[in-house]
Amino acid sequence: MMLKKANAILALLSSFALLVHMGFCAFAYLTFYYNPTLKTLTALPFALLTCAHAVCGMCAVFLLGDGTRLDVYQRQNASTIVQRVSAAFIFPLLIVHLRTFELLSSFSESKAWVPFALLICLQVAFYAIVTAHVATSFSRAFVTLGLLADRKKVRVLDRLAYLVCTAAFLIASVSVVRGELLMFLQK
Repeated sequence: MMLKKANAILALLSSFALLVHMGFCAFAYLTFYYNPTLKTLTALPFALLTCAHAVCGMCAVFLLGDGTRLDVYQRQNASTIVQRVSAAFIFPLLIVHLRTFELLSSFSESKAWVPFALLICLQVAFYAIVTAHVATSFSRAFVTLGLLADRKKVRVLDRLAYLVCTAAFLIASVSVVRGELLMFLQK
């Protein structure tokens, strides 16, 4: 149970760090303000917390037998399926995310518009997957920590998490894609 609680704490901390990172990036793209130090200060804690959370999560699933059968109660486990599938897609899309600016610049210079458009779509998919993972996981962390047991309160927290994550997704997607289009389509 200690591993699950540590993972829940890391999940909550990474969720907060994600919102800080997304907020800074949205601000940077909307204002065309680039500060590599601030970008690193928002990205590095998020990356470290998320890596620790991912390792703890995998250990919980593989070592503690936390891999519940998802086929038994499909309707009740829909968010668990979204949570786990989104977690599986985060890492491969993260690799693309880390190289997005460099790749968009290269595609723009060589006028390779199809890969350029595909990369923009992958970037939006990455934001959707990360925010979906956070939204489906948020209340579960509080339940794991023993801070939330009432089903009605869980539903309220779920709705709040979905609302915040949807807003973060939309703001990040619009601001970053808009900024990138303005930067790279003018070349």
